[in-house]
Amino acid sequence: MALSRRELLATGAAAAAGPLTPADRDDADPAATVIRTLRGTIAPGAPDYVYVPLEVPSGVRELRIAYTYDKPPQPPGTPGNALDIGIFDQRGTALGGRGFRGWSGGARGEFFLRADEATPGYLPGALEPGCWHLALGPYTVAPQGLSYEITATFTHGPPGVPATPVHPPQRVRGRGRAWYRGDCHLHSVHSDGRRTPAELAALARGAGLDFINSSEHNTNSAHAAWGPVAGTHPDLLILTGEEVTTRTGHVLAVGTAPGTFVDWRYRARDQRFGRFAQQIRRAGGLVVPAHPHATCMGCAWKFGFGEADAVEVWNGTWTPDDEVALASWDATLRGAGERWLPVIASSDYHRDPDRVGTPQTVVLAEDLSREAILAGLRAGHSYAAESSAVSVTFDAVTARGAHAGIGDRLHAPAGAEVLVRLTVTGADGCDLRLVTDQGVAFTAPAATALEWRTTPARTSSVRAEVRRTPQMPPLPGAPVALTNPIWLT
Repeated sequence: MALSRRELLATGAAAAAGPLTPADRDDADPAATVIRTLRGTIAPGAPDYVYVPLEVPSGVRELRIAYTYDKPPQPPGTPGNALDIGIFDQRGTALGGRGFRGWSGGARGEFFLRADEATPGYLPGALEPGCWHLALGPYTVAPQGLSYEITATFTHGPPGVPATPVHPPQRVRGRGRAWYRGDCHLHSVHSDGRRTPAELAALARGAGLDFINSSEHNTNSAHAAWGPVAGTHPDLLILTGEEVTTRTGHVLAVGTAPGTFVDWRYRARDQRFGRFAQQIRRAGGLVVPAHPHATCMGCAWKFGFGEADAVEVWNGTWTPDDEVALASWDATLRGAGERWLPVIASSDYHRDPDRVGTPQTVVLAEDLSREAILAGLRAGHSYAAESSAVSVTFDAVTARGAHAGIGDRLHAPAGAEVLVRLTVTGADGCDLRLVTDQGVAFTAPAATALEWRTTPARTSSVRAEVRRTPQMPPLPGAPVALTNPIWLT
């Protein structure tokens, strides 16, 4: 069966052969391996996703897909070819992902699916007969087009025993009400990372972390992989989520219910993000725009912040992108009565020399559980730290005993004196800065403690920064710690 003209126009693909269709199973050896190849070309200006139909017959034990595409050299300033891949089963490709069976982007050139196992990034399960679709994502297309070749290998035989997902527990052994350290943005072999979940867990514990969030690009396949890992690290809380990687920005789904998949196939102009932000919250998670001012193609955040629960201001090694993100976030801190977004910091670990937990978010939570950690993050009872060596104590008090900590509101008469106190450990040689709604109000060399006095009439919010000595004044040095604000009302 050849692609119809409508399919060709809709996908931008020009196929040299028909859809991938194995031989008629009535005449085939039940244990046969059938191989089919399809070649096509995607033209410049094609849609974001090209769907190639794949007929899967009954009796298939394993489906294996391999693909290649041409990468002709291009002059500077001209895009080359880059092609991502995933697959949807017979339930279809409709937005929402009911038929979703996996995505590897451009991280690997082949994958397999069986009832009992699948390549990381893909979901094991029954290979039901019907019309499946390979999802091709032409990230960039050279002026002469992108020619691809897909090989599908159908291995027939009895299916394996279906895999039973084992998800990590929602609560682990903690310290009661305490400050817990975590990294909400890291990647394993289930997307484009180089480490297994077990290796990431070991790195997290070595970095002094209490919790992490699984955040693979556009797949939830790692959720089940974390269950066995949790058994070997009973004091590490493993949240399940996703990095929803669209063409107009990335968003972290933090702490969604295990098994939750969030679709990514839309742009800001499509006005669909609100639907999926609501899905994340219905699944119990937080909506956190990632690296909102990153300069990589498709990375900068274009959806606005109306649906966000927090924002990732510090992503990996501090760069000018993060400085812009911090300044943009600071400009939104208008007053205690206004809605504001708490800050988080994450490593975005993919491979060495990235470091898990550098930076990290330190959150005050009632217990080491999914519910308590997310509540602390949502309330802004948290600060960002370069590593587990850095600890911050930051609060405000009045003469009458009113008290507020990070993310809290201190209620006092407009003229009442408020004492702001900051204590930092693990930041020798750094500068301490207090930043109010009017800008930097106080700067001092790092010491065991800093005290500063103000009133609600003069200051509506105050937050703390700990920075290294600047290398190129007047630009500030890289931060060692950043806090969410304390509000004075």
